[in-house]
Amino acid sequence: MTTSAPHAATPGPITPPSAFNASRTTATAARVLRQLRHDPRTVALMVLVPCVMLVLLRYVFDASPRTFDDIGASLLGIFPLITMFLVTSIATLRERTSGTLERLLAMPLGKADLIAGYALAFGTLAIIQSALATGLAVWFLGLDVTGSPWLLLLVALLDALLGTALGLFVSAFAASEFQAVQFMPAVIFPQLLLCGLFTPRDQMHPVLEAISDVLPMSYAVDGMNEVMRHTDMTATFVRDVLIVAGCALLVLGLGAATLRRRTP
Repeated sequence: MTTSAPHAATPGPITPPSAFNASRTTATAARVLRQLRHDPRTVALMVLVPCVMLVLLRYVFDASPRTFDDIGASLLGIFPLITMFLVTSIATLRERTSGTLERLLAMPLGKADLIAGYALAFGTLAIIQSALATGLAVWFLGLDVTGSPWLLLLVALLDALLGTALGLFVSAFAASEFQAVQFMPAVIFPQLLLCGLFTPRDQMHPVLEAISDVLPMSYAVDGMNEVMRHTDMTATFVRDVLIVAGCALLVLGLGAATLRRRTP
């Protein structure tokens, strides 16, 4: 009686990482924060530059404090958005060009985990940045706020998170750090011009007003202005906050979908 040779064990199918895992996300965030701890210039850019710009703006309008009250709240949301966009896009691109992203994605780490980890790490710095800028503007520079400063802080934080999401998203389309910076005129400047900072949006050309209605920075500025003008939380403020938060989540999802392992 002959016995057949045992069949060689066939490896099972490789199970891809799940769409989202909290432990992998927090591990990614911790790694990014450790790297940033050894890069004090980047941390200073994210945390201190908005504060320096607000101080400069306050004393540019030293003879007319009311002007600072009119535009200070808007810029309190715009400055964090811009700085987080720049730093996040460049830092993420550097990770890809150095091969770090390729090595990470070869591990059991999904794109959603990676993007969420980066968003968590930079979001932590965004909280510090927004708290410092808001506290400086309200309690040291004399920004006259009718509503609660905490609502002002909430909008500033959401703006910073939106800048982080936009930076993660556009980094997928840049081949160098210089190209990442070049995205700023295309992504940030149109929003800056159409957000209502320089003139009310309802006084623009109808075409430009329609465009501004779909740009998230417009609602960030509107939310800041609602806090400046009303003592209580209004329905318009809630709408603006939800739109900014929704745009941030949408762009993070697009960033996860377009993330590439390496730069060709």
